[in-house]
Amino acid sequence: MKLTKDTIEHIAELARLDLTDNEKEELVFEMEKVISHFDKLGELDTLYVKATEHIIPLKNVFREDEVENSFNREKMLKNTSKKEDGCFKVPKILE
Repeated sequence: MKLTKDTIEHIAELARLDLTDNEKEELVFEMEKVISHFDKLGELDTLYVKATEHIIPLKNVFREDEVENSFNREKMLKNTSKKEDGCFKVPKILE
């Protein structure tokens, strides 16, 4: 894929970047190198590679969801004078 200065200008506009002409020229060169690298990766023969195969053994490290006892809401809310609808009321920080 051949990149042009116009393509870089379009991408910069979408990203709301204000680039100089020198930066645009440099980005054309740098992005062509990146795309060239991905083109080389696309040439790899992956016919016999499983889609989920990794070079190191991986397993799911997440625990199972289990229902556990929680805090007693009424008991917790006794510790504050600022509560509303069964929840702690805290100062507003966002508009």
